[in-house]
Amino acid sequence: MENIIIATIKDWNIKNFYKLENFYKDKYKFYLISGKSDFTYENISKINPKYIFFPHWSWIIKEKIYNNFKCIVFHMTDLPFGRGGSPFQNLVSRGIYDTKISALLVDKGLDAGDIYLKENFNISIGSAEENFREISKIIFEKLIPKILNENIVPKKQIGEIVEFKRRTKGDSDLDKLLVKSKRSLYDFIRMLDAEGYPKAYLKVDGFKIEFSEVHFKNGKLVGRFEIDYDE
Repeated sequence: MENIIIATIKDWNIKNFYKLENFYKDKYKFYLISGKSDFTYENISKINPKYIFFPHWSWIIKEKIYNNFKCIVFHMTDLPFGRGGSPFQNLVSRGIYDTKISALLVDKGLDAGDIYLKENFNISIGSAEENFREISKIIFEKLIPKILNENIVPKKQIGEIVEFKRRTKGDSDLDKLLVKSKRSLYDFIRMLDAEGYPKAYLKVDGFKIEFSEVHFKNGKLVGRFEIDYDE
Protein backbone atom coordinates (compact mmCIF):
# COMPACT_ATOMS: atom_id res chain seq x y z
CA MET A 1 0.00 0.00 0.00
CA GLU A 2 1.43 3.38 -1.04
CA ASN A 3 1.71 6.28 1.38
CA ILE A 4 0.31 9.78 0.89
CA ILE A 5 1.00 12.86 3.03
CA ILE A 6 -1.43 15.76 3.32
CA ALA A 7 0.18 18.85 4.86
CA THR A 8 -2.33 21.51 5.85
CA ILE A 9 -3.28 23.83 8.72
CA LYS A 10 -6.91 24.78 8.06
CA ASP A 11 -9.71 22.94 9.85
CA TRP A 12 -11.85 22.59 6.71
CA ASN A 13 -8.97 20.84 4.94
CA ILE A 14 -8.40 18.56 7.93
CA LYS A 15 -12.08 17.52 7.87
CA ASN A 16 -11.81 16.75 4.17
CA PHE A 17 -8.60 14.82 4.81
CA TYR A 18 -10.48 12.28 6.93
CA LYS A 19 -13.15 11.87 4.25
CA LEU A 20 -10.47 11.23 1.63
CA GLU A 21 -8.63 8.85 3.93
CA ASN A 22 -11.78 6.82 4.48
CA PHE A 23 -12.61 6.70 0.77
CA TYR A 24 -9.16 5.35 -0.17
CA LYS A 25 -8.56 3.25 2.95
CA ASP A 26 -8.10 0.06 0.91
CA LYS A 27 -5.65 1.60 -1.55
CA TYR A 28 -3.53 4.22 0.22
CA LYS A 29 -2.20 4.94 3.68
CA PHE A 30 -2.70 8.62 4.50
CA TYR A 31 -0.70 10.73 6.91
CA LEU A 32 -1.75 14.18 8.13
CA ILE A 33 0.88 16.80 8.99
CA SER A 34 -0.57 19.98 10.47
CA GLY A 35 2.44 21.51 12.22
CA LYS A 36 5.81 22.87 11.17
CA SER A 37 7.72 20.82 13.75
CA ASP A 38 6.49 17.53 12.22
CA PHE A 39 7.34 18.54 8.67
CA THR A 40 10.96 17.40 8.62
CA TYR A 41 12.95 15.48 6.04
CA GLU A 42 13.56 12.73 8.61
CA ASN A 43 9.86 12.22 9.33
CA ILE A 44 8.92 12.33 5.67
CA SER A 45 11.67 9.86 4.74
CA LYS A 46 10.27 7.36 7.24
CA ILE A 47 6.86 7.57 5.58
CA ASN A 48 8.35 7.61 2.07
CA PRO A 49 5.20 9.00 0.39
CA LYS A 50 4.26 8.73 -3.25
CA TYR A 51 2.92 12.29 -3.06
CA ILE A 52 2.85 15.14 -0.57
CA PHE A 53 -0.16 17.40 -1.11
CA PHE A 54 -0.34 20.94 0.31
CA PRO A 55 -3.95 22.23 0.29
CA HIS A 56 -2.86 25.11 2.53
CA TRP A 57 0.57 25.46 4.11
CA SER A 58 2.17 28.51 5.72
CA TRP A 59 5.84 27.55 5.80
CA ILE A 60 8.67 27.18 3.32
CA ILE A 61 9.03 23.73 1.77
CA LYS A 62 12.72 22.93 1.91
CA GLU A 63 14.60 22.09 -1.27
CA LYS A 64 15.76 18.74 0.12
CA ILE A 65 12.11 17.71 0.50
CA TYR A 66 10.75 18.78 -2.90
CA ASN A 67 13.83 17.43 -4.68
CA ASN A 68 13.29 13.95 -3.20
CA PHE A 69 9.48 13.71 -3.08
CA LYS A 70 6.67 14.79 -5.39
CA CYS A 71 5.27 17.85 -3.63
CA ILE A 72 2.07 19.30 -5.07
CA VAL A 73 0.59 22.65 -4.08
CA PHE A 74 -2.68 24.29 -5.11
CA HIS A 75 -2.88 27.89 -6.30
CA MET A 76 -6.02 29.93 -6.95
CA THR A 77 -5.05 31.38 -10.34
CA ASP A 78 -4.67 30.32 -13.95
CA LEU A 79 -0.89 30.03 -13.77
CA PRO A 80 1.45 31.54 -14.86
CA PHE A 81 -0.97 34.45 -14.34
CA GLY A 82 -1.08 35.36 -10.66
CA ARG A 83 2.07 33.84 -9.27
CA GLY A 84 2.75 35.00 -5.73
CA GLY A 85 0.90 35.88 -2.55
CA SER A 86 -2.71 36.70 -1.64
CA PRO A 87 -4.22 35.34 -4.88
CA PHE A 88 -7.87 35.59 -3.78
CA GLN A 89 -7.51 39.22 -2.67
CA ASN A 90 -5.50 40.18 -5.74
CA LEU A 91 -8.05 38.64 -8.08
CA VAL A 92 -11.09 40.20 -6.38
CA SER A 93 -9.47 43.63 -6.11
CA ARG A 94 -8.89 43.50 -9.87
CA GLY A 95 -12.48 42.49 -10.56
CA ILE A 96 -11.40 39.06 -11.85
CA TYR A 97 -14.04 36.57 -10.73
CA ASP A 98 -13.50 33.63 -13.10
CA THR A 99 -10.29 31.84 -12.19
CA LYS A 100 -8.82 28.36 -11.94
CA ILE A 101 -7.42 26.17 -9.20
CA SER A 102 -4.01 25.01 -10.39
CA ALA A 103 -2.33 21.87 -9.05
CA LEU A 104 1.41 22.15 -9.57
CA LEU A 105 4.74 20.66 -8.59
CA VAL A 106 6.86 22.52 -6.09
CA ASP A 107 10.21 23.75 -7.35
CA LYS A 108 12.61 26.55 -6.48
CA GLY A 109 10.59 29.18 -8.38
CA LEU A 110 7.56 30.82 -6.75
CA ASP A 111 4.48 29.04 -8.15
CA ALA A 112 6.59 28.20 -11.21
CA GLY A 113 6.37 24.39 -11.19
CA ASP A 114 4.87 22.12 -13.82
CA ILE A 115 1.06 21.90 -13.88
CA TYR A 116 -0.85 18.67 -13.23
CA LEU A 117 -4.40 19.97 -13.48
CA LYS A 118 -6.57 23.06 -13.51
CA GLU A 119 -10.18 23.35 -12.38
CA ASN A 120 -12.52 26.28 -13.11
CA PHE A 121 -13.74 28.31 -10.14
CA ASN A 122 -15.84 31.47 -9.75
CA ILE A 123 -15.20 33.86 -6.86
CA SER A 124 -17.84 36.53 -7.56
CA ILE A 125 -19.74 36.03 -4.29
CA GLY A 126 -19.09 34.93 -0.73
CA SER A 127 -16.48 35.66 1.89
CA ALA A 128 -12.88 34.57 1.53
CA GLU A 129 -13.47 31.75 3.99
CA GLU A 130 -16.59 30.54 2.17
CA ASN A 131 -14.59 30.42 -1.05
CA PHE A 132 -11.67 28.66 0.65
CA ARG A 133 -14.04 25.98 1.92
CA GLU A 134 -15.43 25.44 -1.59
CA ILE A 135 -11.92 25.27 -3.01
CA SER A 136 -11.06 22.66 -0.38
CA LYS A 137 -13.89 20.47 -1.69
CA ILE A 138 -12.57 20.80 -5.23
CA ILE A 139 -9.06 19.89 -4.13
CA PHE A 140 -10.09 16.85 -2.08
CA GLU A 141 -12.97 15.63 -4.23
CA LYS A 142 -11.61 16.32 -7.72
CA LEU A 143 -7.95 17.28 -8.02
CA ILE A 144 -6.29 14.92 -5.56
CA PRO A 145 -8.40 11.92 -6.70
CA LYS A 146 -7.55 12.61 -10.35
CA ILE A 147 -3.85 12.73 -9.56
CA LEU A 148 -4.11 9.51 -7.54
CA ASN A 149 -6.23 7.67 -10.12
CA GLU A 150 -4.74 8.85 -13.40
CA ASN A 151 -1.21 8.74 -14.72
CA ILE A 152 -0.95 12.50 -15.25
CA VAL A 153 2.30 13.90 -16.56
CA PRO A 154 2.74 17.51 -15.39
CA LYS A 155 3.42 20.08 -18.11
CA LYS A 156 5.41 23.30 -18.22
CA GLN A 157 3.50 26.52 -17.65
CA ILE A 158 2.59 28.41 -20.81
CA GLY A 159 1.72 32.08 -21.15
CA GLU A 160 2.65 35.49 -19.83
CA ILE A 161 3.95 35.55 -16.26
CA VAL A 162 2.04 37.96 -14.02
CA GLU A 163 3.17 38.17 -10.39
CA PHE A 164 1.00 39.15 -7.44
CA LYS A 165 2.29 40.98 -4.39
CA ARG A 166 1.43 39.60 -0.96
CA ARG A 167 -0.86 41.97 0.92
CA THR A 168 -0.01 43.52 4.27
CA LYS A 169 -2.20 44.48 7.25
CA GLY A 170 -2.12 48.10 6.14
CA ASP A 171 -3.70 47.12 2.82
CA SER A 172 -6.92 46.28 4.71
CA ASP A 173 -7.58 50.00 5.36
CA LEU A 174 -10.81 50.93 3.56
CA ASP A 175 -9.44 54.43 2.99
CA LYS A 176 -7.12 52.87 0.42
CA LEU A 177 -10.09 51.82 -1.73
CA LEU A 178 -9.80 54.18 -4.70
CA VAL A 179 -13.16 53.54 -6.36
CA LYS A 180 -15.92 53.49 -3.76
CA SER A 181 -19.14 51.79 -4.85
CA LYS A 182 -21.40 49.22 -3.23
CA ARG A 183 -19.79 46.48 -5.31
CA SER A 184 -16.23 47.57 -4.55
CA LEU A 185 -17.00 47.87 -0.83
CA TYR A 186 -18.62 44.44 -0.86
CA ASP A 187 -15.60 42.92 -2.59
CA PHE A 188 -13.09 44.66 -0.31
CA ILE A 189 -14.76 43.49 2.90
CA ARG A 190 -15.52 39.92 1.80
CA MET A 191 -12.09 39.25 0.32
CA LEU A 192 -10.53 39.77 3.76
CA ASP A 193 -13.16 37.86 5.74
CA ALA A 194 -11.44 34.61 6.70
CA GLU A 195 -9.66 33.05 9.64
CA GLY A 196 -6.18 34.45 10.02
CA TYR A 197 -6.65 37.43 7.69
CA PRO A 198 -6.64 41.11 8.74
CA LYS A 199 -10.23 42.26 8.26
CA ALA A 200 -11.22 45.41 6.38
CA TYR A 201 -11.16 48.37 8.74
CA LEU A 202 -11.56 52.12 9.15
CA LYS A 203 -9.88 54.34 11.74
CA VAL A 204 -12.08 57.10 13.13
CA ASP A 205 -11.08 59.45 15.98
CA GLY A 206 -8.91 56.90 17.77
CA PHE A 207 -11.24 53.97 17.13
CA LYS A 208 -10.74 51.05 14.77
CA ILE A 209 -13.86 49.65 13.08
CA GLU A 210 -13.53 46.16 11.54
CA PHE A 211 -16.06 44.84 9.00
CA SER A 212 -17.12 41.27 8.15
CA GLU A 213 -20.06 39.04 7.11
CA VAL A 214 -21.08 41.48 4.39
CA HIS A 215 -23.88 40.78 1.91
CA PHE A 216 -26.49 42.57 -0.17
CA LYS A 217 -30.00 43.01 1.23
CA ASN A 218 -32.69 45.06 -0.50
CA GLY A 219 -30.05 46.86 -2.52
CA LYS A 220 -28.01 47.77 0.54
CA LEU A 221 -24.87 46.37 2.11
CA VAL A 222 -25.38 44.82 5.53
CA GLY A 223 -22.96 42.97 7.73
CA ARG A 224 -21.11 42.92 11.02
CA PHE A 225 -18.78 45.50 12.52
CA GLU A 226 -16.63 45.57 15.65
CA ILE A 227 -15.22 48.71 17.28
CA ASP A 228 -12.12 48.88 19.43
CA TYR A 229 -9.55 51.45 20.47
CA ASP A 230 -6.87 51.85 17.83
CA GLU A 231 -3.62 50.45 19.22
